[in-house]
Amino acid sequence: MSVRRLADDSVQPPSFAFSKENAVWAKATIKKYPKGREQSAIIPLMMRAQDQDGWVTKAAIESIADMLGMAYIRALEVATFYTQFQLQPVGTRAHIQVCGTTPCMLRGSEDLIAVCKSKIHHDAHHLNADGTLSWEEVECLGACVNAPMVAIFKDTYEDLTPRQLEYIIERFEAGKPDDVKTGTQIDRIFSAPFGGLTSLNEPEPVAAKPKASRAKATAADVAEGVSVPPSNAAKPKTDAIETSPAIKSPADGKVAEPAAKAEAKAAEAPAASPVVATPTAVVSKPSLEDASRPKGIEKPAAPDDLKLISGVGPKIEGILNGLGIFTYAQVASWQQNEREWVDGYLNFKGRIDRDDWVRQAKALADGGEAEYIRVFGKKPR
Repeated sequence: MSVRRLADDSVQPPSFAFSKENAVWAKATIKKYPKGREQSAIIPLMMRAQDQDGWVTKAAIESIADMLGMAYIRALEVATFYTQFQLQPVGTRAHIQVCGTTPCMLRGSEDLIAVCKSKIHHDAHHLNADGTLSWEEVECLGACVNAPMVAIFKDTYEDLTPRQLEYIIERFEAGKPDDVKTGTQIDRIFSAPFGGLTSLNEPEPVAAKPKASRAKATAADVAEGVSVPPSNAAKPKTDAIETSPAIKSPADGKVAEPAAKAEAKAAEAPAASPVVATPTAVVSKPSLEDASRPKGIEKPAAPDDLKLISGVGPKIEGILNGLGIFTYAQVASWQQNEREWVDGYLNFKGRIDRDDWVRQAKALADGGEAEYIRVFGKKPR
């Protein structure tokens, strides 16, 4: 367990007071607790103090303790126990918390920490030269499937590469956090598989089930749970006299009908209707020999990163590369028939035009990320 201490007195402000709005909120929060239990409000009050000033100061701890009638040491125990409380100044524009727990570590969190060291400060919990940025390593941030990830204040940024984190830090330092998309930074919806669903994404036609014959249950009927009358169901009584003697089977000790009578019954029973399965429609990919297929090229020494096109993830990029598509210029030149061919090959159902791949690729081919930001007002994925 790490030792957490208050910041040096040289950086501690002389006093603390909630803003007018926060003071009203604090009083209302305290009233939520039963009489004599008001001290239970200390955690939400400290969090509001941190939201207001960026960190929890010594003056804030003492002021909140006075509001709740607590000894200072009790309030200090809470502040130093919970790592959610920052006990020294943090960056005014961004405090970056890098998850270092096993899933993130295995997927590159150490590289993200290296970025923080190079762009902010070599040591955690230290401000950069302008006082705008700081960072620390934390335990699990709760989106392990999207590792590695960081949290900046109350937002998370997931599926990161060192290059993406560099860009995020630069935008926050420039005071433009809205340029950065929160959440996952790759082609996936929240924590769904990246590249889109690969199974159970098409409804299966259901074949009509024939009615079960009431004459006799087949093995298939039993397996399917079809309800049929039991074979030993009671028969209506009649005055008819049996003319054929019953034959007792030595194998099971049950009374069996004479063979002639059983054969007659079998001949009278209607034949079961055969089950005809409805074939499942199969959507075939367009032919690789089709004239509408975009022309491919040999892999260049430095292929473009097609994943910067919104809608293209690692899996789709691999398929495009397999078709000989390696550059933005190739995608930017696609005509309608070529877009339709690729759309059908990827089974995208019009997604290429909806996501405007051609316009995205043209911006990236003309001027890279700077041109993309100028055209679309945001950074490419």
